[in-house]
Amino acid sequence: MLNRYHQEEAQAFIDSHPGMHPDLAMRVYTSRLIGCESELVLHGGGNTSVKATVDNLFGEPMEVLFIKGSGWDLATIEAAGFPGLDLAYLRRLRRLESLGDEEMVNQFRTHLLDASSPNPSIETLVHAFLPHRFIDHTHADAIVTLTNQPEADRLLREALGDKIGILPFIMPGFPLAKAMAELLERQPEMEYLILKNHGIFTFGDTGRQAYDRMIEAVSRAECYIATALTAQGSPRGRVMPAVDGAVVLPMLRGALALPGDLRPQRVCLHLRRTEAVLAQLARPDAETLFSTGVLTPDHVIRVKNHPLFLDCAAVTDEDALREMIANAVRAYGERYNRYFDEQVAARSGTYTRLDALPRVVLIPGLGIVGVGTSGKAAGVAADIAEHTLAAKIGAAAVGSYRELDAGLIFAMEYWSLEQAKLGKGKPLPLAGKAALVTGGGGAIAVGIGRQLLAAGARVFLTDIDAKRLAVVQQGLAARFGGERVSALVMDVTDAASVAAGMRQVIEAVGGLDILVPNAGIAHVATLAELDENRFRQVLEVNLVGVFQVIKAAVPIFKRQGTGGHVIINSSKNVFDPGAAFGAYSASKAGAHQLGKIAALELAGIGVRVNMINPDAVFDAEEVSSGLWDVIGPDRMRSRNLDPAGLKEYYRQRNLLKTEVLADHVGNAVVFFASEQTPTTGATLPVDGGIAAAFPR
Repeated sequence: MLNRYHQEEAQAFIDSHPGMHPDLAMRVYTSRLIGCESELVLHGGGNTSVKATVDNLFGEPMEVLFIKGSGWDLATIEAAGFPGLDLAYLRRLRRLESLGDEEMVNQFRTHLLDASSPNPSIETLVHAFLPHRFIDHTHADAIVTLTNQPEADRLLREALGDKIGILPFIMPGFPLAKAMAELLERQPEMEYLILKNHGIFTFGDTGRQAYDRMIEAVSRAECYIATALTAQGSPRGRVMPAVDGAVVLPMLRGALALPGDLRPQRVCLHLRRTEAVLAQLARPDAETLFSTGVLTPDHVIRVKNHPLFLDCAAVTDEDALREMIANAVRAYGERYNRYFDEQVAARSGTYTRLDALPRVVLIPGLGIVGVGTSGKAAGVAADIAEHTLAAKIGAAAVGSYRELDAGLIFAMEYWSLEQAKLGKGKPLPLAGKAALVTGGGGAIAVGIGRQLLAAGARVFLTDIDAKRLAVVQQGLAARFGGERVSALVMDVTDAASVAAGMRQVIEAVGGLDILVPNAGIAHVATLAELDENRFRQVLEVNLVGVFQVIKAAVPIFKRQGTGGHVIINSSKNVFDPGAAFGAYSASKAGAHQLGKIAALELAGIGVRVNMINPDAVFDAEEVSSGLWDVIGPDRMRSRNLDPAGLKEYYRQRNLLKTEVLADHVGNAVVFFASEQTPTTGATLPVDGGIAAAFPR
C-alpha cells in the first residue's frame, strides 16, 4: 500500500488552517490519507483521534480528546467531524467495574466541549484509555483476512513480526477499551494492536508515526497474502455463459420486494460486473467459499451475514427462472428466521426481528448484485461484497476462511448502537422506487423530477437533446444528490434507443416502477397549411413515442410481478383543442387513448395507467418550455402580448385564476404513483379549471 504522507503537504495543510489547533489539523490531514484507501476503511468504517491541550473558558489548560464523529467519512472529514471531549473525565471511567452502552453514550454527550457536536465514535473509550497522542484504527482488508483463520495468531506474527498485540473479538465499548489498555500495559513495546475479526489499531506520538505504522502493517499483510496467492496459482474457472441482466434483475427485484402495509416496498439493486468479479464467481469453489459470513461484524448491518448465491446460468425458460429466483429468496429468508429464533432463544431480552432479505446476491455470469432500500445502500452493499470476495480468495490462499460465530454476528446485528448508524424514520412514499421520465430536458420534467425525488424515488430523465437534459439533471442533482437522478440520451421514436435506455435503467437499479411518458413537440399550422412531414414528426414523438416506451416497459413490469405505474402527460388539448394546433392536439388525443387501452390491458399485472392534462406550463427555473418556445411567439402575436402578458392571459382564463406550474404536474404524478386511491384509466386536469377541458 502506498504511503501518501508528504511532510511539505502536511505542513501546508496546517498553515492553511491558522484558526485550527495544529494537532487537530494534522489529525484531519492524516485521517483523509487513511480515508482515501478503500482497502483500509469502507463507508464510515474505522476511526482516528488525537489528544491535545486547549484552553477552557477560564484560560486554563485542559486535556481534550478529538475523535471521529459518527456519520463522518474519513476521506472528506473536516475539523467539525472531530468532537472534543474532556479527556481527564473519560480516563476516570476506567475505574468503573462496568458501564452499559447507553450510559457510555450519555457520558460522551455530557462531556463534549460543544453540545452541537456529532456523536463521538462508539470506540471513544479505546482512544481515551490508550496513552498515545495519535491513534488510527481501520478495518483493513488484509489484516481481517489474516484474522479470519483457524491459525490467525501464527499468520499474524509471520506477516507482521513480534511487535503486535492480539485480542480475540470483543464488542466495541467499555470492556474492549479496558482489555486493550491492559494488553498495552503488558506489552508496552507493541506497535500494532490487532482485534481479531475486526481490524487494527496503530499509534504514535505524531500523526505521521501512527499513519506510517498503519501503512507498514497493512503493506506487510498484503505482501504476505500476495506471496501465498502467487504460490497457489489461479484455479481454472468454469466457462460461464453470460446471464441476461435485463431478464434476471427485474425478477430478482420483484422477489425481493418488501411486504408493506398495503403494497410491497421496492428495493434498489446495484450491479457490479467487472472482469475480476466475473472471474471470481467462475471459480469452481465459488459457492462454497463466497457463501460464508462477513469479514467483520461491522459489515452485518449493511449486508447481513451471508450472501445469496444464485447460479441460474443454465435456466433459460423465463417461468422456471422466475420460480427458481423466488424459491431461492424464500429459502434465504427461512434460514435467516431460523438464525434469529435460535439466537433469541439462547439469550434474554426482547428483540424485534429485522427483514429476512439478502443484501448481496452473487450471480455467476452476471456479477455482484447489491440490495438496498435506496440506491446508495445498494451501492454500499456491492462495495463491501467486492472487497469481501477478494479477501476470501486471499484467505483461502494463506489457510482457510473461517466465518465468525453466529452469536457474535447476532450481537452486532441487533446492537442498538450499531443499528443507530442506519438511521430510523418513516420511509418516503416512493422510497426504493425507480421512475423514468421522458422529455427530461423540458420545463415540466423539472417539476415531475423534483416532486418524484422529494417523494423518495430514484429518477431517470431521458431526452434527445443532451444539452437541455444535462441542465435539468444538474439542477436536480445539486438539490437531491447526483446518485439519485440520472440523465439518459434517448430517442423515444426509435425502438432500439428505447430498449437501450431501459436496459441502462435495469442495470442501474434492477427494474422500473414508474413510467412517465412526457416527451412532446409542437407545430403551429392550420390543417390547410400543415406540412405532412411535420405532422408525421409530431405524431412520431407525441404518439408513437408513448407507444414505444410503454411497450418496452411492459416486460419489465411482468418480470418484476409487483405492479407499476404509467402516468402519461397528455394535455388540456385532448378535450379542448385549439385552431392551428391540429398536429399536437391529434397526437395527444391518440396518446391519451393509448393510455386508456393500456389501463385495460395492464390491470391484470397490477399496472395502473393514468393521464394528466396540464395547461400552459411556461417554464421552470432551470429551463424554458420547449413547447412554449415554439408556440409562444405565435400566441403573443395573435393577442398582441409580451411574455408576461401571455402568462397573465392564461392565468385569467382558468376558473381558479391561477398560474399552472411544473411542480403542480409533478404533484399529480406523485399522487398517482403513491397509490393514494385505487385508480386506473383516469384523467386528472392540472389546468386551474378549463370548463371546455373537463373530462367527459
